[in-house]
Amino acid sequence: MSNTIRKFVLLPIMLTLFDGNTNVTTDTGMSGEMKTFYDKALITLAEPQLVHDQFGQKKTIPQGTGKTIQFRKYDSLPKAMTPLTEGVTPNGQKMNMSVIEATISQFGGFIELSDMLKMTAIDDNQVEGLKLLAGQAGRTLDTITREELAGGSNVVYAGGKAARHLLVGGDATAANNDYLMVDQVKRAVRFLKVQNAQKINGDFVAIIHPDNTYDFTNDPAWKDPHTYVDTKEQYSGEIGRIAGCRFVEVTEGKIFHAADLTASARNLTVASWTAGTKVAVVDEAITAAEATALAGRKVIIQTQLCTIASATAGAAGAASITLTAVPTTAPADGNTVYPGEAGAAGRDVYATLVLGANAYGVTSLAGGGLEYIVKQLGSGGTSDPLNQRATIGWKATKVAKRLVEQYMVRIESTSTFQSGSDAA
Repeated sequence: MSNTIRKFVLLPIMLTLFDGNTNVTTDTGMSGEMKTFYDKALITLAEPQLVHDQFGQKKTIPQGTGKTIQFRKYDSLPKAMTPLTEGVTPNGQKMNMSVIEATISQFGGFIELSDMLKMTAIDDNQVEGLKLLAGQAGRTLDTITREELAGGSNVVYAGGKAARHLLVGGDATAANNDYLMVDQVKRAVRFLKVQNAQKINGDFVAIIHPDNTYDFTNDPAWKDPHTYVDTKEQYSGEIGRIAGCRFVEVTEGKIFHAADLTASARNLTVASWTAGTKVAVVDEAITAAEATALAGRKVIIQTQLCTIASATAGAAGAASITLTAVPTTAPADGNTVYPGEAGAAGRDVYATLVLGANAYGVTSLAGGGLEYIVKQLGSGGTSDPLNQRATIGWKATKVAKRLVEQYMVRIESTSTFQSGSDAA
């Protein structure tokens, strides 16, 4: 796609060397065609990144009908276990429809180009900017859906653990690590089957991060899933199938990452703790701003998940944290205080989303109004009196909504890898 765009734009520039009447993209007569072309290019470049949108109900809002979308679902009818009486018509049955509403929001971004840049740059910055904006639009709209799905209530924790903060990763003993395994997928699939969730084109679908793929495909129970009788129906990013579930890989998979507790220390260390209290003096310095930010943070102390009620700023050995409750097991001097929003010892936790049909709904891409907007030099009026600035941008309306909680499961696991601070 990028080569096609580059040729399309550069050709008129080359012709201007020979013909003073050459049509160019800034001509009034060409602006409509170019806008349509770039709109289509933006959507084409953005669509491959919308993996999380692939498997939801698509809804659009007609213009002039407000900002709220309604998703509808009907409750199943109960079993008809009473035998019919000969010649007697039974009572009819009532249908029960539930309506779930969601309100759209608008998102967007733009790039500003100076007149000097447009005149002197070697590369066509409008074309390159389009690619960057398309990537931004795709990742933004995809993340909106991902975050909605990641908030689902049904969770399978790897390794049989009971909670996210207990998930272990990076242990030297392989058996101790709570990595994604086929057994967890089977458990998730079993849950969906018990809930009578319908499949998507014959299978349930799992959205998986490449870091999880690395560990998952090392599981001895994994079988080669790459041989298909018919490959036409493969989803974008699909890597294989097992246990009645097709796996679609995406680098934008959800990762729960615990931020560092202070700017200079990921973890804190208990300097002293008085039994029966909620207060721990720590070995690390805490600034006033950091003390404010620590209030409400989750922390892990001796595998216990605790919440910081407040923190007191001070130098190393003088700063302290106060918990909301006295820990069941009293911390000891020297214990590490880990950030608690992810796994054990602050390890990143990856979410693999296993989905059935009609589990969630989204606004469709075209109906959501993904639009490419270009403002040429000279279009700014008195705000740009010297015609120095042009802009290219995008905007879109979007909302995603979980519709049937029991039709989706989130498998939480650690990985061999740590994604870093950009994980979320």
